[in-house]
Amino acid sequence: MSNSIFSKIIRGEAPGSFIYRDELVSVFLDIEGVNPGHCLVVPHEEATCLAELDPETGKHLFAVAHKIANAYRAGAIECEGVNLWISDGEAAGQEVPHVHLHVVPRHSGDSYRHSYEVEPWDERRRPQLDAIAARIQQRLSHP
Repeated sequence: MSNSIFSKIIRGEAPGSFIYRDELVSVFLDIEGVNPGHCLVVPHEEATCLAELDPETGKHLFAVAHKIANAYRAGAIECEGVNLWISDGEAAGQEVPHVHLHVVPRHSGDSYRHSYEVEPWDERRRPQLDAIAARIQQRLSHP
């Protein structure tokens, strides 16, 4: 088993404030959370990226995150919305090499910002989007 901090928390070798556990995943609060209640849904399976994660475990990861988000919205944590995100790979901002799904309760005006700059849309770029969509469709139908 890995020595990532998440593996150590799951094994009880490092402290964690758990809110849920089952045979496939553990959920604990993020010590550097955006807002109170920011938690991580972490598979017990050793996978550094989504491509390595068993698809059924991936489905379960999101099902558990969905339950937690619903609990937050029902009053377990005061929030106006919830973000779910996975950073898959270092270039995407993944800091711990163990797949994990963030569940973040959100409030208007909180400190979290996720922004990027884009060019204004021009329909003349549609052929480029269509070409990208075709490449992805091809890969999906012939992995």
